[in-house]
Amino acid sequence: MVLPGVDSSTKATPSEIAAHTVAALRRTVPAAIPGVMFLSGGQSEEEATVNLNAINAAACTPGTSCPWSLSFSYGRALQHSVLELWAKEPARARDAQALLAAVAAANSAASKGEYAGVHPVAGGGSLAEGFRGWRA
Repeated sequence: MVLPGVDSSTKATPSEIAAHTVAALRRTVPAAIPGVMFLSGGQSEEEATVNLNAINAAACTPGTSCPWSLSFSYGRALQHSVLELWAKEPARARDAQALLAAVAAANSAASKGEYAGVHPVAGGGSLAEGFRGWRA
C-alpha cells in the first residue's frame, strides 16, 4: 500500500493511495503472483479498511484485469478496539466478539471493493507503534 511517508505533512485521499498502489503493483508484481496482502501499519482501523476498499475498486474495475487477490493481513487493525473493549470491561466479551465479527466483515468486503457504510470503529487515531521508527 503506497502511503505518504511518516514525515510527510501530506494527507493522501483513499483514491490517491489506490491510484499509486495499483500503478506500483502493475509495474512490479508479476501476474503469476496469486495475491498481495497489505498490512495496516500507521493507519487507523477505519483508514486501513477504506484504503483497501479503494485499492480493490481501482484495480478490479470492469474492463481492467486484476491478476491478483488484493487482501489484508491486519493484526492491529482487526484487534485493537476489540481487545481494548474486552480489557476495559471483561463482562462485555460478547460485545467484543460482535465488534470483531463486524470489523472482519468490513475488511472482507473491502478486499472485494464492496465496502460501504460506517466503519464499526469509526474515527480513531493511527495505530502506529511507538518503536521501530514509527511516529504517530
